[in-house]
Amino acid sequence: MILDEKPYRHVGTSKHGGIVCVADHASNFVPADIPLGVAANLMNEHIALDIGVEGVAERMARRYGIPAHLACLSRLVCDLHREEDHPAVVPTTSDGHLIPGNIGADVEARLKRFYRPYHEALEKWLEAIEPDLIVSLHSFTPELASSDEHRPWEVALLYNEDDRAARHAIRLFGEQGLMVGENEPYSGKELNATMNRHAEAHGRFYLALEIRQDLIATRADQSRWASMVADVAGRVDLALKNET
Repeated sequence: MILDEKPYRHVGTSKHGGIVCVADHASNFVPADIPLGVAANLMNEHIALDIGVEGVAERMARRYGIPAHLACLSRLVCDLHREEDHPAVVPTTSDGHLIPGNIGADVEARLKRFYRPYHEALEKWLEAIEPDLIVSLHSFTPELASSDEHRPWEVALLYNEDDRAARHAIRLFGEQGLMVGENEPYSGKELNATMNRHAEAHGRFYLALEIRQDLIATRADQSRWASMVADVAGRVDLALKNET
């Protein structure tokens, strides 16, 4: 449920500096006045949210001191990880599924109600904290229903122009025996909207992570990955500080 209809919430104690987490697709919530016309079972699938991300982010915030800015809205209502003028910011299809309630939707109304408040709050939050590193947390399905292409990674990194943090993370995750690399089939040069706006545009270091959703589906797995991501992020932060 969106409290006071805010499309975001904060978890953990914010402090100056340090590491923070951002999760644009942490929720599958749909307001009652927006009938999407999507089957109920699909609302628990990857087309509606990034499975497992909310649990990982909350554990990172509560156990490892990494406060989080979490979306409280399904990506099917308004995709907060797209630019305002992106054709899929209010998607009419997702992985082969039609979203009937979004056909002919008032996109400007969705942007005003959800998108802009989310990003304005995120901007103010980051300006107040001035974090050393942002972890942008997502999850992915190993295979898309609309594609035969297998997505090989257990965890993958995205970046646009600034790959400094990502390179350290690829090495560190690899040292833990994980299959890791640059995300496929799309890269951060194609899809990096939130970090382009809130990190690269301000010279902030960031890690844009995609974790395979079946690896973070349970509470136990979410705890394990929260620990691992917090550890890697901490070591990336240290490495970056040693370089500057």
